[in-house]
Amino acid sequence: MLKSSVAFASLAFVLAFAPAHAQTAAMKAECTQAEMTKMESDTAKMTNAATKSNALKEMTMAKEMMAKKDMTGCMTHMDNAMKMMNGK
Repeated sequence: MLKSSVAFASLAFVLAFAPAHAQTAAMKAECTQAEMTKMESDTAKMTNAATKSNALKEMTMAKEMMAKKDMTGCMTHMDNAMKMMNGK
C-alpha cells in the first residue's frame, strides 16, 4: 500500500511539472545559423520600432557570441530577442 502511494505521488509530481518544462524548452532558442535566419526574418516583421531595435541588438550580440563559440552567451541573447518578439 505504501509503495503504491509513493509511486502514485511520484507520478503525479512528474506529470504536474512536465507541461511547464515542455513550455520552457519550447521557448528556448537554439544557437544555429538556421535559427538566427528565422529570428531575423521574424524580427524584420515587427512593427514596434523600439522593441524591434532592442531585439536586433540582442540578435547582434547573439551573433557575436556565436562567432566566439560561446553558445551559452549566444542562447541567452537569442532568448532575450525571442522574449521581445513574443511581448514578454
